[in-house]
Amino acid sequence: MPQDDSLSQSIHDLLPGTGDRIITLEQVQELNKLMSYYRCAMMEVVTKFNVLNEQFSLQFDRNPITGIKSRLKTIRSIHDKLERRGLPFSLESIEENLNDVAGVRVICSFTEDVHMLSEALMQQDDIQLIERKDYILNPKPNGYRSLHLIVSVPIFLAHEKKFMRVEIQLRTLAMDFWATLEHQLRYKKDFDFAESMGRELYTCAQLSAELDERMDGLRELVQKQTSGGAGIPEPRRRWVDQSHNLR
Repeated sequence: MPQDDSLSQSIHDLLPGTGDRIITLEQVQELNKLMSYYRCAMMEVVTKFNVLNEQFSLQFDRNPITGIKSRLKTIRSIHDKLERRGLPFSLESIEENLNDVAGVRVICSFTEDVHMLSEALMQQDDIQLIERKDYILNPKPNGYRSLHLIVSVPIFLAHEKKFMRVEIQLRTLAMDFWATLEHQLRYKKDFDFAESMGRELYTCAQLSAELDERMDGLRELVQKQTSGGAGIPEPRRRWVDQSHNLR
């Protein structure tokens, strides 16, 4: 496997002052290999969603997915998260204790699309659901909404099949807009985030939720008028009931 020079450099940059001693070339290569496995797992998940998007675009004459983003956690971020939990920085510790090294974010047109896509993904027999958190049905106190899935996905290597964990976030355009700007505002450097701003952001989150609800209503109306009711997903109550069962 080719050596990733940028990753190797980031590993060496991490080591001074951390108390960790991953100094041999073999150890660096093993960590490099693990990160490439996570990268492959992200690619598998992204491909699965692209296939679903193509299928549903034919069924509903529109694309339920407006964008897919993926990211691999940095070595520094991995190290710091393990350190905060009082856990060792090792290959075994990373695989056993972290679920978000590889992350995929799927941006959907409508709230119904979020649940439709998550259900379709979970029906695939090579996907194992580890954890599901529905922050759409149960938003966080600050107003954050999104559907989070931790899944285990197989990657097929030259001589083995290996399961890797990937964190998936599914959200609408409105949810993504709010979450992106909220993060920029709340964590801006050299700025004290006031409580009043938190209240205002929560109000914006409520408006975002109302916008999603209204847009879903318009979508249902258009589908009923253009297809006579054919091909319409089952009522929203189905998704709510399912999320209760999986909690």
